Amino acid sequence: MELDVVSLSRLQFAMTALYHFLFVPLTIGLSILLATMETVYVMTGREIWKRMVKFWGTLFGINFVLGVATGLTMEFQFGMNWAYFSQYVGDVFGAPLAIEGLMAFFMEATFVGLFFFGWDRLSKRQHLAATWAVAIGTNFSALWILIANGWMQHPIGSEFNPETMRMEVTSFFDVLFNPVAQAKFVHTVSAGYVTAAIFMLGISSWYMLKGRHVAIARRSIAIASAFGFASALSVVVLGDESGYEANLNQKMKLATIEAMWETEPAPASFNLIAFPDMAKRDNSFAIEVPYVMGLIATRSLTEEIPGIKELVESSKDRIRQGVIAWDALQKIRSTNGDVDQEVRETFQINQHNLGYAYLLLPFAADPLNATNEEIDAAAWSAVPNVWPMFYAFRIMVACGFFFILLTGVFFYLASSGKLDHLRRNQRWILQIAVLSIPLPWIACEMGWIIAEYGRQPWIIEGMLPTAQAVSNLSVTEVLLTLAGFVLLYTVLLVIEVALMIKYIRKGPEDGELPEHSPAEAATPIPMAAE
Repeated sequence: MELDVVSLSRLQFAMTALYHFLFVPLTIGLSILLATMETVYVMTGREIWKRMVKFWGTLFGINFVLGVATGLTMEFQFGMNWAYFSQYVGDVFGAPLAIEGLMAFFMEATFVGLFFFGWDRLSKRQHLAATWAVAIGTNFSALWILIANGWMQHPIGSEFNPETMRMEVTSFFDVLFNPVAQAKFVHTVSAGYVTAAIFMLGISSWYMLKGRHVAIARRSIAIASAFGFASALSVVVLGDESGYEANLNQKMKLATIEAMWETEPAPASFNLIAFPDMAKRDNSFAIEVPYVMGLIATRSLTEEIPGIKELVESSKDRIRQGVIAWDALQKIRSTNGDVDQEVRETFQINQHNLGYAYLLLPFAADPLNATNEEIDAAAWSAVPNVWPMFYAFRIMVACGFFFILLTGVFFYLASSGKLDHLRRNQRWILQIAVLSIPLPWIACEMGWIIAEYGRQPWIIEGMLPTAQAVSNLSVTEVLLTLAGFVLLYTVLLVIEVALMIKYIRKGPEDGELPEHSPAEAATPIPMAAE
């Protein structure tokens, strides 16, 4: 990576975004689990469920605070490091981000206080309503953020205004129901549910291994495994939808995920393992699984999937058409919009390729007189590095199938009343659950690398290159803020982990039932009865 403002600004935003997303999935998932457990408490009146809500709620609170703090920092970066991007998308981003703050964040921030401090001030049902409000607000917050992000991946419902040099909303309905945004939302939220389930499963397994808080641990495993198994299955199904949308709207991203250099005739094969070579623009080794990619990306066995090289050739054509739009735009701008109708019509016809003309700027001093070599270089700059895309996707998928297996095993053991037998005779299964706690975060981060790195060099797919979106800053200024964020976030991470470990070791505060008390030593844990 070159030490320039664009690269450093990208690195800073990537670092803060990936760090922020350490907290988001756990917050999303735990909020629903807390509401579910408290619902059981209100329905049954059993105090053990209240103790479970309070204990897991403490861990939720620690995570929630760090998530809020890091999320605010991310939004400030739009103005600090991405000034032109903020000006360019303000009309589109304004509504979803404002609704997220006013409708979702205020909702969860208000009711989270009632959740922690309302136990003795509210009735059971009132407190339950507050807990569900936190859960709904948390998930709605993710919805509006992902609507904004989904628009960056597939910018529909808007139009570029050459006079203002801004994107303007033409249909808020299209922005809201953007298929990419909706697919990202359900996939991301389901991943959050899996993260919380594995987190609860791993900690509860640790308690089982230690022989502590066994009654709470058994119930936590039962609810986490059931919730996690359903969520892990849904992640795979909804991930398939994301792959289908990528083939429709982000073909280059899909091609790099698959290290697919040549166009695949129908039915397309899936590269299970490959060694992409960016220099040779080919794979030095690959193991293919027939038909699979065709089913994922096209849901058919009759459609071919374009490869990287074909997409690069298509980009060259779009660059040439984009230059025509770029030339017309310069004329409109130089005359303050007082140009012939023919110039405007020329711009309107070619404006959907305007962003591709911007790809030429790092390679050609004058886009109107760009050489074939410069156009070729610009077209290949639209190809993300294949290695990280290819392997990030496979790490994410491997984790996803492992989660199905892990939660499925524990769901069977919990529903058949074999958890105590497991603790005595097959402790290695519990140990695997404990060691699996970091895996959902690895899978989530891989997913975001695929989503965001795979969109490069675009900050808005096909419309605005990342290099054109940065603020007018010096390398030194960006380095200083980057160093500051790294230092601050490192301190916050240490505090977060220390607090989590402290309260996990401490366990539920309201006492601990004897390990084999008559009331709690019953066999399976049927969820309806509990």
